[in-house]
Amino acid sequence: MNTDRPGEPEQGRPGPGEPERPESREPEPPELLEPERPEPREPERPEPREPERPEPREPERPEPREPERPDEPAPEDRDGRPGREAHAEPAEHGAPGEAEPGEHEAYAGRGRPIGRRVLLGTLGLGALGVLTAPALQRATDAFLAGASQRDPTGLTGLLPNGGGFRYYSVAASVPHKNETTYRLTVDGLVDHPAEYTLADLRAMPQTRLVHDVQCVTGWRVPSTPFEGVRLAHLLDAAGLRPSAGAIRFTCFDGTYTESLSLRQAYRPDVLVALRMQDKPVGHNHGGPVRLYVAPMYFYKSAKWLSGITVTKDVRPGYWENRGYDVDAWVGRSNGRDDEPTS
Repeated sequence: MNTDRPGEPEQGRPGPGEPERPESREPEPPELLEPERPEPREPERPEPREPERPEPREPERPEPREPERPDEPAPEDRDGRPGREAHAEPAEHGAPGEAEPGEHEAYAGRGRPIGRRVLLGTLGLGALGVLTAPALQRATDAFLAGASQRDPTGLTGLLPNGGGFRYYSVAASVPHKNETTYRLTVDGLVDHPAEYTLADLRAMPQTRLVHDVQCVTGWRVPSTPFEGVRLAHLLDAAGLRPSAGAIRFTCFDGTYTESLSLRQAYRPDVLVALRMQDKPVGHNHGGPVRLYVAPMYFYKSAKWLSGITVTKDVRPGYWENRGYDVDAWVGRSNGRDDEPTS
């Protein structure tokens, strides 16, 4: 029996005039994919390399040096004493000298070569110093001398000048004497008193001595030349009387005095000095004329000499009255042991 109703569409079929409906389908489940696994790879191994071998080098050979030869002995003079070559002083430490063989190679690369301008500039400064040094030294000497005359403390006497001397003066000021105003008198126990000018003294026989100068305070100036008239020559010209036994010296500073026994005054190394250090005795050093007693401490060499008086006995001078020895032999007086100077 047909149970279908007329006019009704079959269940699941579209009616006339209705669009066809697609059949519903259940979604298909996605296929499960296994994750891709990377294939294992073997680690790369570095190719073995042979170590580099250094190229063989020939060892450096030192340059041959000539054997050192001993210095030739210095020639001897007629007396058998070594000549000047034997007294050559060694070079100072660090001072340039003649290089030994190979010395330049040993110091190669340690310093920079100096330029031509630097070298010329250094030489120029050295030449300028040589030219200006005498003027600067004279100015320094004049300043110290002037200061010492106005210094009541005497402290300026502790300052040496360029020649190594120190200035001492016992007077507040000292007048200057020159060619026309200077006079030296010789009197006392003599038969022929006299008065001399600078020109008179220069016309007499001159003696030059070179000895160290030693001060009783300790300073020393080596190899100082003095030149002048021997004191004995002036005493002989005056004619000493039988009672003469000593000499007294006075100075035109008005204060300083000195004395010698007659025997000391006749020594050949006692001068009435006109020149000192190979130039006229300047005012600061006691000029134009001073006494020079080579074997005694320098206070015996009176500065600014103006009078020579022959006496019967020794009269202590300025410093002897203040405790210094009258017979002031270097190294044998005043409690000192300095090396003799004459």
